[in-house]
Amino acid sequence: MAKVIDDIAPVLSEILRDGMTIAVGGFGLCGIPTDLIRAVRDVGVKDLTIVSNNLGVDGKGLGLLLENNQITKVLASYVGENKLFMQQYINGELDVEFVPQGTLAERLRAGGSGIPGFYTKTGVGTLVAEGKPTADFDGEEYVLERCIVADVALVHAHTADTDGNLVYRLTARNFNPLVAMAGRTTFAEAENIVDLGGIDPDAVHTPGVYVHHVMRAVSTNDIEQRTVRPRAARPQEV
Repeated sequence: MAKVIDDIAPVLSEILRDGMTIAVGGFGLCGIPTDLIRAVRDVGVKDLTIVSNNLGVDGKGLGLLLENNQITKVLASYVGENKLFMQQYINGELDVEFVPQGTLAERLRAGGSGIPGFYTKTGVGTLVAEGKPTADFDGEEYVLERCIVADVALVHAHTADTDGNLVYRLTARNFNPLVAMAGRTTFAEAENIVDLGGIDPDAVHTPGVYVHHVMRAVSTNDIEQRTVRPRAARPQEV
């Protein structure tokens, strides 16, 4: 059955509820599911727990949900460039669980793989390990990290087929494959949608078994940090 939906809003409205956990792909503004985030904002659900590497920047990406007072808890690697996120955290208005970046990736992957938890050395002896079980392996201490399974996952892909198989482009791949795995219901937006068979099976990054609904992406993602170098002076023509 084709998973492509022209109007995603009614489907999101049917599934989303207050208090849900939503995992979101992207890194800063790179590879974020812009249109899906806007659709969640428009649905207006509150008291959300957001799992994402960070919350982008003010007024863009997940910053839209912050501004709309829809988020109460965040699992992320860093506060980053979002001033509102930082201020709400400092003021105690936002419950933030900082997760080391590699640990966050593995917790999402574990959730999608049916693995309830794993041991890692990352965070041992720091606040990250506070209150968590530890164990000794070969004379080294490790901390137990639990998997992450989200009620809903939102991802951005470069290409999708009608069965939900996804291909990401370059660094926009980042957390998207892991987030797609970790959602009980996964929504994908894609810049290009092709018929089943239009993607070489060896090129698939996320198999369609993880994806439930696909929409065409219409927004162009912003560039978070634009860095340019001066253009070299052209030699004078003779």
